[in-house]
Amino acid sequence: MLERRKERKLTITSPNEDIRIVEPPLPKHRRASLSVAYHRLLSFSSSPIKKQKKEYRDEKKRVNDELLSALRDPTVVVMADTLKVRGALKKWNRYYCVLKPGLLIVYKHKKADRSDWVGTVLLNHCELIERPSKKDGFCFKLYHPMDMSIWGNRGPLGQSFGSFTLNPLNTSFLICRAPSDQAGRCWMDALELSFKCTGLLKKTMNELDVKNGDNGVIDSQRDESRMSRDSDGDDVRISAFSETDAEKHFQEIDDVLDEDHEDGKMSETSDTIREAFTESAWIESPKEVFGPDGSLTEEVGEENKSLIWTLLKQIRPGMDLSKVVLPTFILEPRSFLEKLADYYYHADLIAEAAAEQDPFERIVKITKFFLSGFYKKPKGLKKPYNPILGETFRCKWEHPDGSTTFYIAEQVSHHPPVSSLFITNRKAGFNISGTILAKSKYYGNSLSAILVGKLKLTLLNLGETYIVNLPYANCKGIMIGTMTMELGGEVNIECEKTGYRTTLDFKLKPMLGGAYNLIEGSIKYGRDRLASIEGAWDGVIKIKGPDGKKELWNPTPEVIRTRLPRYEINMDEQEEWESAKLWRHVTEAISNENQYKATEEKTALENDQRARAKSGIPHETKFFKKSHGDDYVYIHADYRPWDNNNDIQQVENNYVVKTISRHSKSKTGAREQVASENTSEASESDEEIVEPKIKKKVVAPTASKPIQQADDKIKEMEHKFDLALRRLEAANERQSARIINAIQSTLLFVFVVTSVVQSIFLFFMLRK
Repeated sequence: MLERRKERKLTITSPNEDIRIVEPPLPKHRRASLSVAYHRLLSFSSSPIKKQKKEYRDEKKRVNDELLSALRDPTVVVMADTLKVRGALKKWNRYYCVLKPGLLIVYKHKKADRSDWVGTVLLNHCELIERPSKKDGFCFKLYHPMDMSIWGNRGPLGQSFGSFTLNPLNTSFLICRAPSDQAGRCWMDALELSFKCTGLLKKTMNELDVKNGDNGVIDSQRDESRMSRDSDGDDVRISAFSETDAEKHFQEIDDVLDEDHEDGKMSETSDTIREAFTESAWIESPKEVFGPDGSLTEEVGEENKSLIWTLLKQIRPGMDLSKVVLPTFILEPRSFLEKLADYYYHADLIAEAAAEQDPFERIVKITKFFLSGFYKKPKGLKKPYNPILGETFRCKWEHPDGSTTFYIAEQVSHHPPVSSLFITNRKAGFNISGTILAKSKYYGNSLSAILVGKLKLTLLNLGETYIVNLPYANCKGIMIGTMTMELGGEVNIECEKTGYRTTLDFKLKPMLGGAYNLIEGSIKYGRDRLASIEGAWDGVIKIKGPDGKKELWNPTPEVIRTRLPRYEINMDEQEEWESAKLWRHVTEAISNENQYKATEEKTALENDQRARAKSGIPHETKFFKKSHGDDYVYIHADYRPWDNNNDIQQVENNYVVKTISRHSKSKTGAREQVASENTSEASESDEEIVEPKIKKKVVAPTASKPIQQADDKIKEMEHKFDLALRRLEAANERQSARIINAIQSTLLFVFVVTSVVQSIFLFFMLRK
């Protein structure tokens, strides 16, 4: 038995001496390898359907045998050797890496016992690239195309926690260095071979894991597991798999063949599928109102100056205005959630970027889309409503290519005021998500509205994510001069996968000279400057790159006419917590110029919100859930690339965006859809199918009491840390306010003393 296992081992684990992949001697009954069997399964397009089915069943039995042997036999190793791995602290450490079909297991030492396990990389989640390096050796990188975790939850012996390391490994990628170019090329070839095996192993492994999870992984099942020893003498626990479990790997393909080819009939038509889901009733939004061109200024009326002075008496320099009740005459009659949707009227520019093959031209088009959202200004200096906790807003834009961009937003927190949004158009190839914290600061004669947070724009077909922050709005001339609104701050648009980064500097007009609304920027790759950008963010913007200087963006009347038409839900069919219906009485009063009625209705909404906060009942979000840190994610997000052969259309109903498809994922009554253990933003995607009665069963991971207690302690410490940070921030704000007040008082005292001295001096001079 030991000799047979040694014959089946696929590698030599010392690449420094002679690196080659060893082919085992052929057994008595020759079998096709996993990769050959995989290609045979794909070669049945030219034969008649009955012959195809027969050949397919025969080939399936061969693959089942190979699959079961690979799962059961711990001696099946593609390659194993010591590699240098870069950790999160950018330090290199040596680890012993064992490559198996679909898995890369990392150990601290070559002994590779139970306590040395560091982690297991799931290759079905990864992509492989060669990484240039200045040091000796060969460097390569395994990474998730959407920056999600590449690590499995359990070790080869059932370990829940990996070995402790001072230099922890990164979550979404793994950078490895082989000692020589020859060794690195051998690792690349071995990983490519393991990737080919992954396609066959992926479905079976998931279903076997789910099956174990459904039964609770109790002691009776563990007794069915068998213990075997590898060639080095280490104990390895192997789960008992049946041939029936492996057959489930191919069950879905059989269903598709039976449905699509039986008697020459096709599957359900798109008209029949659309009946399974009712879309919301959309109507076209009212005609947009644009503010004046040039700088955004406004003269305060005499009847409103007294209200401003009354407001200024309540605040002090450096104070956060999120808790200050503002007069209604400075309000724009719509919610902040709707205001954020103004940036996506040119979402078709993202579709152009998603179709671009050159990464440099791609980030140029992403930058163009970002700049296209600023030229629309309100009519006068106005501030949108502060959203009520639990308030929601939705709309959509129709594209010329027939696709639809959906916008979903919700106010997930009131103190601090946090808004979450999600924009999706899978057919055009992009999703956008973001969590925005709105803060306002008062500085005496000016006021700034700061949007803290970042937007994540994901190109689905390319797996690229662009991180974008937003500029702040500055309003000056509150006490002295003309009230003027400008944008300021530095904005970065960067993609870690491609390495390109755009930096934009929104400039404020200086006190002497200069112009309003200027912008400068550059596009870089690493430290190399590839292009420069300059112009006005509400006018012409030009870019100077390798091809010379050209126009990047210009909101001419022709361009404005190409704004995508926006659609919204009719007021009568909206829910009570939707923005337009929630603020309808305030909006009507402002439209009728009845400021007293508007203030009364606005106060009623705010008092109701305070009453709900004092009730002690915690608020639960509707369509977003808290993720890492303070970020919120849309619970129905779907990050799969668009499949032209299966996906038909994206539709929305009651804030749930789904995809209508031609084929179901599973047959009704045969199996249940099971959520994958490796959850992510894309894991909770909703797909509308022909048989809507399929249930979803979520496998809850079992955790022991010590682990739960540790989690509770960590959460408690995080809560205390957040409270300490908030107290420190509040103390800093109070200290800054005291310093500013002291400086103002000192300057005022100096000014008064100087004036008195000058008056006395002039008095004596005039007497003489």
